[in-house]
Amino acid sequence: MDVLLNNLDLFGPFFLTTIELFLLSAVGSLIWGTILAMLRVSPVPVFRAVGTAYVTIARNTPLTLVFAFFVFAYPLLDIVKLDYFPAAVTALIVYTSAFICEVVRSGINTVPVGQAEAGRALGLTFGQILGQVVLPQALRSVVPPLISTLIALLKNTTIAAGFSVAEAGAIRSYLSERGENQLVGLLWVALGFIILVAVLSFVQRSLEKRWSVAR
Repeated sequence: MDVLLNNLDLFGPFFLTTIELFLLSAVGSLIWGTILAMLRVSPVPVFRAVGTAYVTIARNTPLTLVFAFFVFAYPLLDIVKLDYFPAAVTALIVYTSAFICEVVRSGINTVPVGQAEAGRALGLTFGQILGQVVLPQALRSVVPPLISTLIALLKNTTIAAGFSVAEAGAIRSYLSERGENQLVGLLWVALGFIILVAVLSFVQRSLEKRWSVAR
């Protein structure tokens, strides 16, 4: 307990940074991943090819390399300057959105084809059918894998510690500099992540219960 109490100035701000990193990356990944899923099921071959190529490349590239690109290589392009935190958020979005895309796409595939045909019969466009008919049903069916992907995202935020982002994954190195017991410190960090994952699991159960009743 002493390790925690004596270093609250580390645990508090660093876990807050982790939460901010997770929330921003989660929102960005959900939006971009859903757009990618729409590209993947688009009737336009070029859109499908772009979506497929993106997902294939992103899913097969180690997250550490994605971080390295946005932290070290991207600044050399001189497009938009990114500090370490925005670079970490961007890397997590680019990587995680590929997995979100596949989860959402699997949900889209569970929606009966008759739903889309009924939408076309009513004169709805492809975008309207997806946004108003298919996606609302698809998202309800993929809550568990979607939350599991977000949990993986939460744990992946620790990689940012290796790229100068002061978040929970960096606590150990700071404790080492202070001469504190690193093992005990890591146990407290693990407990913090367990609590955060428990919150996400609670959200999952709540959504499943609410949407199962809504059906």
